[in-house]
Amino acid sequence: MYIQKMYQVDAFTDRLFGGNPAAVCVLDDWFEDSLMQQIASENNLSETSFVVKKNDHYEIRWFTPVSEVALCGHATLASAHVLFEYYEHPTDTIELVSKYSGKLSVTKENDLLTLDFPKDTIDEIDPPEAIVKAFDKAPLKVYKGKTDYMLLYEDQEDVEQSNPNFHLLKESEARGIIITSKGKDVDFVSRFFAPGCGVDEDPVTGSAHTTLTPFWSHKLGKMKLSAEQISSRGGKLICELLGDRVRISGKAVTFLTGEIFL
Repeated sequence: MYIQKMYQVDAFTDRLFGGNPAAVCVLDDWFEDSLMQQIASENNLSETSFVVKKNDHYEIRWFTPVSEVALCGHATLASAHVLFEYYEHPTDTIELVSKYSGKLSVTKENDLLTLDFPKDTIDEIDPPEAIVKAFDKAPLKVYKGKTDYMLLYEDQEDVEQSNPNFHLLKESEARGIIITSKGKDVDFVSRFFAPGCGVDEDPVTGSAHTTLTPFWSHKLGKMKLSAEQISSRGGKLICELLGDRVRISGKAVTFLTGEIFL
């Protein structure tokens, strides 16, 4: 029997039961893909991250209950929180490498963690029929990034009150669908749906802000923005556009530590 330590962390929040929960496993060596997928399915959280130390950096991978994904913000934030809090990382910056998303980093300043991710590129498109039918109100415009669609709405109430048909959204063949508008108390708000990845609504989605940040930065004419993902759990983020990179900042708190028996 092999015993593996595991942590569950609420990311993009300063309180328990807020933000987005992620499980984190720090491995000595990589497990088989099938085993990591089974662990993620058993956890039944939107993401489980696995990290392995390689010389001066960590390799990182992310799994939903049904599939591996190319990039995940909140589980990266959770992983950095674990490495800083429980593995005595010696500097204020953790360098990570993803085989799908390249070089990433997380910097700690007091209790604020900042992700450094590549920005997404988006184009306005004619909305796919499945997406139009899935939402009770038509968006002003629809955009497509590398993996996600983004729907722009007129005001925050449209985003808050949206009640999509998840069965239709699964037909979109996208990783996820972002809906967004200008915010009342923050620069912009959003929600994120990913039924095709086994997550109907994700509470707080760091990777979606690689799409949202350049869009709203251009639209509002400012480089640093405040953001809120207005899911039932909710989460707050500080986003900054720096060339072809996006800095996404938030806090994290540990919910549990435990052991899994393999």
